[in-house]
Amino acid sequence: MLEDLKKSVCQANLDLVRHGLVVLTWGNVSAIDRQTNLVVIKPSGVSYDNMKAEDMVVVDLDGNVIDGNLRPSSDTPTHLEIYKAFKEVGAVVHTHSTCATAWAQACREIPNLGTTHADTFYHAIPCTAEMTKAQIEEAYEANTGVVIREAFEGINPMHTPAVLVAHHGPFTWGKSAKEAVQNSVILEEVAKMATMTLTLNPSIEMNGDLVEKHYNRKHGANAYYGQK
Repeated sequence: MLEDLKKSVCQANLDLVRHGLVVLTWGNVSAIDRQTNLVVIKPSGVSYDNMKAEDMVVVDLDGNVIDGNLRPSSDTPTHLEIYKAFKEVGAVVHTHSTCATAWAQACREIPNLGTTHADTFYHAIPCTAEMTKAQIEEAYEANTGVVIREAFEGINPMHTPAVLVAHHGPFTWGKSAKEAVQNSVILEEVAKMATMTLTLNPSIEMNGDLVEKHYNRKHGANAYYGQK
């Protein structure tokens, strides 16, 4: 079932290791088949060393296991809430990459300070509200998805495909597993650059015209970056 999607999700999980975004088993990638509304996700706590496509788990949007012999990631309910909230999302990545997680633990959004950020993320990378005791104690992982959804009120999630969960870590997404991983790579680099930039000049602000130019030359109606 969904064999091609399993292969792409497995490869995307392995790519997190290749890019240095995960330690031990601290990360997961999922992707959704929008025709069936079935989600393929990494199994919980399984080492990346011997991970295979057949290890991936298929669940429905209610979290029921449809195919697979292993337990799905413990973050599955968060992924499902993102898919339900943001209909254009095709894949989700969660890591604990060092710099992005530091910003999340500090409960600070990552401001748009330069063209590297603006090439991929139109807005600042939002940080969610802190979760309440009730949200933590009941349906914690699903409520993580709820606070992510709430952080994007008034923001197009496809224009800024990343979020920091307060005290926790980053999630990114894209139209495919490959794109979602790429956005995680970029997010970590942007987090590093923002940390250094604000150390050098704590009062710096970005030029709004540069944001418009760099974002739209890649993603706008008249985009011209790259090849046709």
